[in-house]
Amino acid sequence: MRFDNNIMKGEKIRMKDLAERFHEVGVVPVVVLEDAKDAVPLAQALVEGGLPCAEVTFRTAAAEESIRLMSEKFPEMLVGAGTVLTTEQVDAAVKAGAKFIVSPGFDPEIVDYCLKKEIPVLPGCISPSEVAQAVKRGLKTVKFFPAEQAGGVAMIKAMAAPYTGIKFMPTGGINAKNLEDYLSFDKIICCGGSWMVKGDLVKAGAFGKIKELTAEARNLVESIRK
Repeated sequence: MRFDNNIMKGEKIRMKDLAERFHEVGVVPVVVLEDAKDAVPLAQALVEGGLPCAEVTFRTAAAEESIRLMSEKFPEMLVGAGTVLTTEQVDAAVKAGAKFIVSPGFDPEIVDYCLKKEIPVLPGCISPSEVAQAVKRGLKTVKFFPAEQAGGVAMIKAMAAPYTGIKFMPTGGINAKNLEDYLSFDKIICCGGSWMVKGDLVKAGAFGKIKELTAEARNLVESIRK
């Protein structure tokens, strides 16, 4: 996979560039790390497997340090922070090296804070009202979470009809079996998924298996978007 080198050196990334990177990878691994010692081998598995990106969720105390380690050891990776619930977490994530922020819902305070600081942000939007708030603020890409539980591709298509300028990153319940259903719709820029980075695999140190599953995911994306 090839990426534009001018956004791989730690500087701020523009939302337009981020969107291009997301489209290139097709799948953004959603990572929950309980121990920061797993961050580097996991990052290596993702890079070698062909998906040099990760959304590291702020659900654990190890998230901030994991983002820092992944960003430092693999500067070519697109590392972001997910499940961001406060502006304090935004600051911590960006300081650690996160290049984008993802929130599970549409929190105006977080969105406005990120926009003011020119930090790419993808807020969760599962209703037309939330998408309208994103459009009002000039956002072009939003998260759709929890995807399967909130109506899946059918719901995304319904919301995309009136909001023609918005693209979606669905996350939640997406796997190798239904990935094609999502990526076949041109308003879906990429999907967030955790099936290649399951917690039990990380805890077991099965990074070879993670690399294998990552490569399978990458090949699947390429077959869908060929």
